[in-house]
Amino acid sequence: MRSGSRLERVLESGRFAVTAELNPPDSADPGAVYERALVLAEVCDGINATDASGANVHMSSVGICALLTRAGYEPIMQVSCRDRNRIAIQGDLLGAAAMGVRNVLCLTGDGVQTGDQPGAKPVFDLDSISLLRTARTLRDDGHFLSGRKLDTKPRFFLGGAANPFVPPYDYRPLRLAKKVEAGADFIQTQYCFDVPRLKEFMRAVVGMSLNERVHILVGVGPLRSAKAGEWMRKFVPGVVIPDEIIERLKGVEPGKQQAEGKQICVEIIQQVQEIEGVCGVHIMAYRQEELVAEIIEEAGLLPRRWQRLPGKEKSAKENEN
Repeated sequence: MRSGSRLERVLESGRFAVTAELNPPDSADPGAVYERALVLAEVCDGINATDASGANVHMSSVGICALLTRAGYEPIMQVSCRDRNRIAIQGDLLGAAAMGVRNVLCLTGDGVQTGDQPGAKPVFDLDSISLLRTARTLRDDGHFLSGRKLDTKPRFFLGGAANPFVPPYDYRPLRLAKKVEAGADFIQTQYCFDVPRLKEFMRAVVGMSLNERVHILVGVGPLRSAKAGEWMRKFVPGVVIPDEIIERLKGVEPGKQQAEGKQICVEIIQQVQEIEGVCGVHIMAYRQEELVAEIIEEAGLLPRRWQRLPGKEKSAKENEN
C-alpha cells in the first residue's frame, strides 16, 4: 500500500469503486463544503476536490481538502498545472500530505481562455505527466526536484485523467501508458456518454496490459436537460455527448428530463461495470449532488458488489470476509 488511503484499499481489494466530485462553493463558509460532502460521503470511496475546473475561480482544492480531512472524509485533491509553478505545487503537495490528504489527481488544467477571467496569465510550468513524476519523486525518492532531501516523505495514491472520447482515438491508450509510466496508480476518465467508444478504448488498454498496472474509473454524470447537454458539449472542454443522448432527452417533456438524465446515467454505469479493465466509476453531478446516492443505488452498487479483476480474486474474497 503506497498511501493507506481508503480509495487505494478498495481498489487493491478488487471492490468496484465509486468516487464523486464535490462542486466547490463560491463562498468562504465551510458549511457549504460540509453540506455538499455529507450527501456524498456515505456512498462514495473518495470525494474529488476540484482545482478551478474550467478555469473558473471557486474555493481552492487544498482548502476544501483541509475541511474534508478535518471532518474525517476521504478527499481526492485535484492539482492543476495552469495556475502554479513547480515551487508552489511541491509546497502544496507537502502541505496536503501533512493535512492527511492521501489521494492526488494530477491535471494539466483547462486553458484560461475557457474560464470567466480570460485575462489571467497561465503558468503551465509542468503538465500532468511531469506533475505525476514530481509527486512520485516526493513520495518514492524523498527529495524535491532540486535534489534537496525531505525529512519525511508524503504518502500518496496518485491519479491522472484520460479522455477516450476525443480523437485521435488510437493515441489515447498510448497517452495513458505515459501516465502509468510517470506514476499514475488510478485514472478517472472524462464523462462517458459513448459506451461503444469506451469499449474500444478499454480493448486497447487490456491489449497493452495497462489494466494490470492502473485502476481505471469511468467518468459518468446525469444531464439535467437536453439544453444542459447541448451547452456542455459546446462549452465544456473535452466533453462529447452523442446526438442520440440529446434526442432521447428531447423526447420527454421538460419537467421529466432531469429524471431521464438520471436514468441514462444509471444505464451507462450498469454497462461499464461489465467492461473488462474498468475498476469503478467517477460520478460528476454538477449542482445535482442530491442525485448521487440515488444513482448509485439504482445502478445496483448498494450493497457494493465485488469486481473480479485478474489476480485480485483472492484478496477480494478475503476482504469481503
